[in-house]
Amino acid sequence: MDLEGVLHDSPIKRDSWKTVLTLAYQSLGVVYGDLSTSPLYVYKSTFAEDIQHSETNEEIFGVLSFVFWTLTLIPLVKYVFIVLRADDNGEGGTFALYSLLCRHARVSSLPNCQLADEELSEYKKDGSVTVSSDKRVHGSSLKSTLEKCRVLQRVLLVLALIGTCMVFGDGVLTPAISVFSAVSGLELSMSKEQHQYVELPVVCAILVFLFALQHYGTHRVGFLFAPVVITWLLCISAIGVYNIWQWNPHVYQALSPYYMYKFLKKTQKGGWMSLGGILLCITGSEAMFADLGHFSQLSIKIAFTFAVYPSLILAYMGQAAYLSKHHTIESDYRIGFYVSVPEKIRWPVLAIAILAAVVGSQAIITGTFSIIKQCSALGCFPKVKIVHTSSKIHGQIYIPEVNWILMLLCLAVTIGFRNTKHMANAAGLAVITVMLVTTCLMSLVMVLCWHKNVFLAICFIFFFGSIEALYFSASLIKFLEGAWVTVALSFIFLVVMYVWHYGTLKKYEADLQNKVSINWLLSVGPTLGIVRVPGIGLIRTELVTGIPAIFFHFVTNLPAFHQVVVFLCIKSVPVPHVRPEERFLVGRVGPKEYRLYRCIARYGYRDVHKDDVEFEKDLVCSIAEFIRSEKAEYNIGIEDFEEDGKLTVVGTLSSNFQGVKLCEDEAYSSEMIGSSEMREIESPKRRRKRVRFVVPESPQIDMDVQEELQELMEARETGMAFILGHSYVRTKRGSSWMKKIVINYGYDFLRKNSRGPTYALSMPHASTLEVGMVYFV
Repeated sequence: MDLEGVLHDSPIKRDSWKTVLTLAYQSLGVVYGDLSTSPLYVYKSTFAEDIQHSETNEEIFGVLSFVFWTLTLIPLVKYVFIVLRADDNGEGGTFALYSLLCRHARVSSLPNCQLADEELSEYKKDGSVTVSSDKRVHGSSLKSTLEKCRVLQRVLLVLALIGTCMVFGDGVLTPAISVFSAVSGLELSMSKEQHQYVELPVVCAILVFLFALQHYGTHRVGFLFAPVVITWLLCISAIGVYNIWQWNPHVYQALSPYYMYKFLKKTQKGGWMSLGGILLCITGSEAMFADLGHFSQLSIKIAFTFAVYPSLILAYMGQAAYLSKHHTIESDYRIGFYVSVPEKIRWPVLAIAILAAVVGSQAIITGTFSIIKQCSALGCFPKVKIVHTSSKIHGQIYIPEVNWILMLLCLAVTIGFRNTKHMANAAGLAVITVMLVTTCLMSLVMVLCWHKNVFLAICFIFFFGSIEALYFSASLIKFLEGAWVTVALSFIFLVVMYVWHYGTLKKYEADLQNKVSINWLLSVGPTLGIVRVPGIGLIRTELVTGIPAIFFHFVTNLPAFHQVVVFLCIKSVPVPHVRPEERFLVGRVGPKEYRLYRCIARYGYRDVHKDDVEFEKDLVCSIAEFIRSEKAEYNIGIEDFEEDGKLTVVGTLSSNFQGVKLCEDEAYSSEMIGSSEMREIESPKRRRKRVRFVVPESPQIDMDVQEELQELMEARETGMAFILGHSYVRTKRGSSWMKKIVINYGYDFLRKNSRGPTYALSMPHASTLEVGMVYFV
């Protein structure tokens, strides 16, 4: 599936209002499904046990005031007007902020960074390059401190990983609480005995159905998402207006902040503990930033400001107006969403609510897939199978292993808790932790990337951090009442991600320390001391410089090697996308007559990897273009050769650059067999590839270049052999017991149970060799 050109072929036209409004309409179904279903469970979770609804209405009006100002300050002011501006070339989310910081302060956890990566066109497209030099002084001391202190760099990485783990926990809890709250409307239409036997099986069936549909991709049912959410928003708005007009037209007075003061004064500790339920009104706000890459800033702002925000405010006001006139509702669900729905329309509203809950759950599941892909690309998560379900929308992916793990955990939470009270406590802690992480990273982005005054960043983190810290403390106090699930899940995933990252880093450092000197290569001569057989030998390595130890290990144990050798490194860079015309860095290893090349394929953390056949064509063509356009300065003697040769940026075939084109035709060649008996048994013809390089019109190519291109063409016709390096790491003697557990058991277990790299899955086994090395770290 060739998705590489999709990102750059159809850029969003920001000056077209038709495009903006279309994106705003689509964002309602993808981004706001979770946030729009929060009225189902906010009041019920808030009044679960800490506070009681009294006839004075101070509690319900205080909760309404808290909900209004929380929705106004966090999603509207913080996200819509501030955080959305901190996009990473159009991409959002926790890792987008971390990526920005890595590029501006050199705190990246990726070990194979190169200066050439900073020349990528998307590396500094955030406007900071136009900032005057006097404003850069604001963050210079902070930048130097971060670059020098390894402890702060690790803290920054752990902070980003914590935010990621909490998103994963949210992906477990949000489908459970949304679907459970939607289905709870059945309790109004049947007895309590019947309801307890019907509700749980229905919820589990819907969840299984939801996760089972993931492999089809959201684009197949995506056209239903936006209409469902719009219908739901219109429904809760209409019910809210009806309840305000019917029961309490003066409920708008409760929007005053004074009612928050009266609420806390009367309820005291109980009111503070109930903030964990109020917090759920902003569940899904982070999706506005996380899903930014699929839409645009303006479209998301329009959808929230003019559709989602007013609908939610009317819905909460309507529920408060109804409850202010109904103090004694004799049932266990006394303060739920459905009691405020007129009886005649409860069944239609129930159906719409279930559909809206499914849409909201779909959004957080897709978001979880996306962030796992980012973590895996940046070396912070074990390799998993990533299936792209759409050839037009790059962000729509499906990860089978993560999907089924989410489903099992979601069912376990649903069956284990069986009520929204404990689910709400767990979900609230996950939501507010992600927001706290975003606030901390945003304050650093303001100083390091936007070059704002440090005082402004301190004001930002103090104002929003204080609000979120208040909610965080109220959620954390419910640790034994459900919040422990979030902590446990996040801790497990944090350990997995950090162990994988630590093991990967140590393995790369061992590769780097054991790489072979160029002097060894020069000492064995052009033949490398062995027979050079026809074909291309493709050696996969993590190194971007030097000769990997696996090559030395291979040639010292086997007597032959290929006439053309390519050291291939597929690396991730801290940008969301790398343009096809900047995909490859190509250079030589050793003198020209050795026919050894280095090729570095660079991908962003949201890029789509091409299939193997197309990638091989791009790889060979990039080497051919490098040979054709190579400068004369490479024609130097062996004694003058440097350790690391210069690398040239070469694009892919799809980038339409004016360079060498590759044509491969299926051809038949006669094969003469020695005896007549053999001629009867064997086929007289065999299939082989005929390779042709189409060189653009240019000045006369010298004989050396023609000879080298001819040799590469013949090697490609013969075929390609894949040599995969497999480095095993073990701890040295005398290492600490913690390091032994992490490397010998933790990392080794994850490596054995994770998928191999995607390029190794479809390689022909007859052409693949694996060279193993054991490193002691």
